[in-house]
Amino acid sequence: MGKLHISVSPHLHSGRSTQGIMRDVVFSLLPATAAGIALFGLSAVWVVLTCVFTAVLSEALFNFIIKKEQTVGDWSAVVTGLLLALNLPANIPLWQAVIGTVFAIVIVKCFFGGIGCNVVNPAITGRVFMLIAFGSMAQAAFPVDSTAAATPLVQLGEGTVPDLLELFLGKCGGSIGETSVLALLIGFIYLLVRKVISWHLPVVYIGTVFLFTFAVQGDLTVALAYILSGGLFLGAIFMATDYVTSPATPAGKLIFGLGAGIITVLIRLWGNYPEGVSFAILLMNILNPYIEAWTPRKVFGGKKA
Repeated sequence: MGKLHISVSPHLHSGRSTQGIMRDVVFSLLPATAAGIALFGLSAVWVVLTCVFTAVLSEALFNFIIKKEQTVGDWSAVVTGLLLALNLPANIPLWQAVIGTVFAIVIVKCFFGGIGCNVVNPAITGRVFMLIAFGSMAQAAFPVDSTAAATPLVQLGEGTVPDLLELFLGKCGGSIGETSVLALLIGFIYLLVRKVISWHLPVVYIGTVFLFTFAVQGDLTVALAYILSGGLFLGAIFMATDYVTSPATPAGKLIFGLGAGIITVLIRLWGNYPEGVSFAILLMNILNPYIEAWTPRKVFGGKKA
């Protein structure tokens, strides 16, 4: 009997660590980061460095103050800081970036117990907080060689359809990491190959936005322009798929993606903001516990419901 050990699942370790998964997410974001720096110049570098440094420092100081074991080595603070930076325009005042990052790390993440305990995605919540608190954040940056005066979503709202190739490559206004769909897809492929995320949620999310927009607008080119514009790919691939705030089951991921897609289109076409990705993901994060309850995993050896 001394050799019998009883414990809760999981009983097998995959060999993956939190640190390794977070590092993979950082690596997958490097193409979008590089594209943003190439498009927006040195100002984008300062925003990225400010957010990442502030995120790591905030978590370290919080843990030190409450005498908690340091967790900055798991790279989750780096991921939050980098994701928030990529969601910000390159011309944002750095003090606003600092405040938004502290809010994301301390209020949204650390106050709820740290990684694995947060109810909503810290980076997306930090961005929503900044959008509400600092109206100037809505003024997007533009590439250094651009003559455009409006972001693609604003142009679409005014009846102008941007060039699809330029949207795909990222030669348009927006936040640092959202413009180049090509760079984001490279990161998506990396995450799929590394089995960090599955395809279900991002594909359903983006597909829902496309189909809903096409049904309303009745124009294939316009529908394509809408999915290539704004933060849809950045949000669908890197933030909606957060392990803690999104469903674990394939069925749950489909529901989450469908709901986020519908909310995004509703806000984009009929809301007060040209973009709806951040609010959509945040709302679905709040609904995630209910989605998890509706789509439970089948217990190994158990009977079907």
